[in-house]
Amino acid sequence: MLVITRHRLPLPGFSDTRAALDAARGTLAALATRPGFVRGWLTRAVDEPDLLVVAHEWADVGSYRRALSSYDVKLLWPFLQSAVDEATAFEVLLECTPDTVREWPSDRGADADTVGLGDAAAAHVSRGDFG
Repeated sequence: MLVITRHRLPLPGFSDTRAALDAARGTLAALATRPGFVRGWLTRAVDEPDLLVVAHEWADVGSYRRALSSYDVKLLWPFLQSAVDEATAFEVLLECTPDTVREWPSDRGADADTVGLGDAAAAHVSRGDFG
């Protein structure tokens, strides 16, 4: 599981670039304490120095989502909410090394595009007679 957030400087709510970098460091440090965290990076676009990317790798999607509910991570919300509004969580489908290419199966459920928050996980779910 790879999480990528892009942040455009200057960040709202941060006095300068140093404050934004310190916030990114704090975010990665807090995430690193959570179960399932593998590693993380703060990067800057070479051709657009005002564009930062925070990327982190997780053992699985559940670990990442549970980490977001951690109190220590919630304290970092001012930095996290400064991310560009776009998809951030990606599952790895191909992994390449100099010697191999490995294909990973998707973890997405067969009904991932048809069932969402507030929906039942089956075509029909009886509410029963609670009368």
